[in-house]
Amino acid sequence: MRFFEEANGSLLFRENGETVMITPWGENSLRVRSTILSDIEDGSVALLEPTKATASIHIEDMQATIENGKIRAELMVQPWGKNLQITFKNQRDEVLLQEIPNGGALCLKARHFKPLQGNTFRLKASFNSNPAEKIYGMGQYQQETFNLKGCNLELAHRNSQASIPFYISSLGYGFLWHNAAIGEVHFGSNTTQWIAESTKQLDYWITAGDTPAEIEEAYAAVTGTAPMMPEYGLGFWQCKLRYYNQEQALEIAREYKNRNIPVDVFVIDYYHWPRCGDWRFDEEYFPDPKAMVDELHELGMETMVSIWPQVDWRSENYEEMKQKGLLVKINSGIDVQMNFHGNNVFMDATNPRTREYVWEKCKQNYADLGINTFWLDEAEPEFTTYDFDNYRYHAGPVAEVGNIYPREYARLFYEGQQSNGQKDIVNLIRCAWVGSQRYGALVWSGDIMSTYEDFRKQICAGIHMGICGIPWWTTDIGGFHGGVTEDPDFRELLVRWFQFGTFCPVMRLHGCRQPGQTIINKAGEVREWTGADNEVWSFGEEAYPILVKFINIREKTRDYTRSLMEETHKKGSPIMRALFYEFPQDKNCWDIKDSYMFGSDILVAPICHEHMTSRSVYLPDGAYWIHAGNGKRYEGGKTYEVEAPLDTLPVFLRNGKQEYLIGEI
Repeated sequence: MRFFEEANGSLLFRENGETVMITPWGENSLRVRSTILSDIEDGSVALLEPTKATASIHIEDMQATIENGKIRAELMVQPWGKNLQITFKNQRDEVLLQEIPNGGALCLKARHFKPLQGNTFRLKASFNSNPAEKIYGMGQYQQETFNLKGCNLELAHRNSQASIPFYISSLGYGFLWHNAAIGEVHFGSNTTQWIAESTKQLDYWITAGDTPAEIEEAYAAVTGTAPMMPEYGLGFWQCKLRYYNQEQALEIAREYKNRNIPVDVFVIDYYHWPRCGDWRFDEEYFPDPKAMVDELHELGMETMVSIWPQVDWRSENYEEMKQKGLLVKINSGIDVQMNFHGNNVFMDATNPRTREYVWEKCKQNYADLGINTFWLDEAEPEFTTYDFDNYRYHAGPVAEVGNIYPREYARLFYEGQQSNGQKDIVNLIRCAWVGSQRYGALVWSGDIMSTYEDFRKQICAGIHMGICGIPWWTTDIGGFHGGVTEDPDFRELLVRWFQFGTFCPVMRLHGCRQPGQTIINKAGEVREWTGADNEVWSFGEEAYPILVKFINIREKTRDYTRSLMEETHKKGSPIMRALFYEFPQDKNCWDIKDSYMFGSDILVAPICHEHMTSRSVYLPDGAYWIHAGNGKRYEGGKTYEVEAPLDTLPVFLRNGKQEYLIGEI
């Protein structure tokens, strides 16, 4: 009996209707696919074609191996039931990851396919768990958790949740669940289980590396890197919910100019349009948007406008888009997918014809006015009820392919802007999936609360997102919901968050500040309201000079930040980095969740607890550190108590690099 064969450089296993294929896919990496009673599907939902890799394959009767650089898969046919068990090892013969055995009489299956209607399955893939393993990545989940071992995570997007199923393990490997289905992952102490609610085949990618950076670069090589960040992405961005008319926006922009405070991007938020799906300015509130954009350019500011993928039943484009099949469909019930200022459905970003149609509207009504950057909101998309199995895209049922939506939404604008001759592209977006980085996606962390708890969660989220290949990431400085502009406690929180934002990939002030103001149009219709003031001079005399100081610090780091953007463009390196990314040999760094590296040279320790004016900071071993505030030298490998009054925060310079910051913070 012959279980194994070699075919076109891949190793195949066949038994009892199952086919397993393991293929070299990039340096030190393997792609694993499995099907039941069908052929392995070609193509890829996220992986790019790798550079050609030649694997070493060895076949015996009941076992086989495939080796590609630093990774080796050992395949063993278990005597009971002839089930296959796969073990992955590195070049030192250390076990990285291993499928569960069949358990003898338990008759367990490492790859369990439960048939659904048609040719799809509910899939569960199970691996043995090493309790000492630490896991990082997986996207953006609103939790103050750094090591994900022991976590149960939903593989689905929600407002403020971005599921990107890639992680780096402390054991020296990276793993991508190459499946866009809605599902779950359980990083248990006994087993790790991946579940896809509806899929045609198992598909994952695994790589081995000696350092987190080596693993990250291998992942970037097969999923893509971000383009080069435009120059206007390096400075300060001004935003609020919402500048509701043209004159209000220009008054604020002029005031920044009069105060000599640099602003790179000025943002016009949502409901500047008549109806969702119109994708144009409302003439009542923006009578001459071209003049507005031109003046903002004269003031040295790029204009960003918000885009929503919703299409209101009353939109001027709804009937045409419905007739042409450009909208998301529900499988049953009345086709209302979000109820907000009316009945809305979502445009189908997975449909190439939709992408062409929507871009043409946005080109005519925005890009042709000189607008070069877009805010792609609602990108999950935000179904009013997240009943994923009730929706269907052009690409397939949402239960099967739903997680690709935010990437295709980013693709719509990126490819449209490219076709329009634009070269430097960055678009703010509220969600992402594997490969979103290729389309100029700058992810922000969604509609979070204005609390210190949420602030701390964002530090973890930013680090995890960088590991997942999304280096362009930011937050609403101050949080989105619940901030009262005049409240002293909120003002303190905003200052501390602003300091953190200075050392994020992009620095952007935004929020739904209280109290708000009702807006009623000439027809007597209540429009979306506008929040309280959210400019740097809005938070009192104590806060104002501190905020201006940190905008100027951001300006001073422009050359350094640009170099980080170039590095991530070439290699896929995160901008926000876990301490272990730079210091993997220091075991303490694998447990620190409240400080991080901004690039390779700057360690940032945010003040993220209420009324705190000092904090303990661990400085990694393997370097000496210079305090950016007072120039004092500290040795690595130790924890220090560091003073941090409101006008500063602990920032340390690795081996004294970026010395221009000394005395500035």
